[in-house]
Amino acid sequence: MDSGQEVFEISGLLSRYLVSLDDEEIDDAWARRLFTEDAHIAFPMSVHDGIDGLAAFHLHARAAFAGTQHLGSSVVTDVDDDGDHAVLRANVIATHVHHPGAAADPLFQAGTLATARARRTAEGWRLASLSLRVLWTRGTPPGAREPR
Repeated sequence: MDSGQEVFEISGLLSRYLVSLDDEEIDDAWARRLFTEDAHIAFPMSVHDGIDGLAAFHLHARAAFAGTQHLGSSVVTDVDDDGDHAVLRANVIATHVHHPGAAADPLFQAGTLATARARRTAEGWRLASLSLRVLWTRGTPPGAREPR
């Protein structure tokens, strides 16, 4: 595989992840298509290690909302000199729709920086780590009390 095609494949991992959060069934097969067995996930509200339970971790986070939409920028991908590891970065705007009556404002939005490490495996490239760092928010996060 030429290096341009390989970078496209690697950066596609993060793009597929973001789209799948809103549009696909999240199950164990989903997790295995995207992540390594020892994946480390760090969200602002929680952390998860390993492939076991990773789908349930995502489903729990998504259940806080009636719906979501994750819009990602182009993915910046840097492959290490060894050719078996890569670092990925992208900006993400996530819009979360509150369940009816959960907040005065129906939407909670967050601008985040997504950083990930990918690793070449026997099954192809997979995400070994993923971190989301919130840069800004708008609206009321789930479970927060509305100002009086």
